[in-house]
Amino acid sequence: MLTKRKSRSVAAILALSGTLTISGLHKFYLGQPLWGLLYVLLSWTPIPKVASAIEGVWYLAQDEEAFDRNFNLGKSATRNSQQTSNQVGVVASALRELDALRQDGLISEYEFEQKRRQLLDQIS
Repeated sequence: MLTKRKSRSVAAILALSGTLTISGLHKFYLGQPLWGLLYVLLSWTPIPKVASAIEGVWYLAQDEEAFDRNFNLGKSATRNSQQTSNQVGVVASALRELDALRQDGLISEYEFEQKRRQLLDQIS
């Protein structure tokens, strides 16, 4: 869960639900287990409930970019999908060039297959 992309709305829902139920679940979700443990240990006081409410509103007030900077190591979902689509385009272009070389007889079928597999492995 530490490497998976965190959702701003899920974090806000967990934080706001911490005002009524167990406080600190949003901290565990966001990869901050020590803070989560502190919230649970202080659950007999109103401090974690107030902090959860404030953090829930703070998560909702942030835009996606600010949330990603703080909790997703600066990686936004749209930027990752753009990079993947760019990479697919580059690999597709390279495959077309490779096929042209094979059809012209400049590389063998075996060489074509080896290079094709290498290019396709770059995508996944």
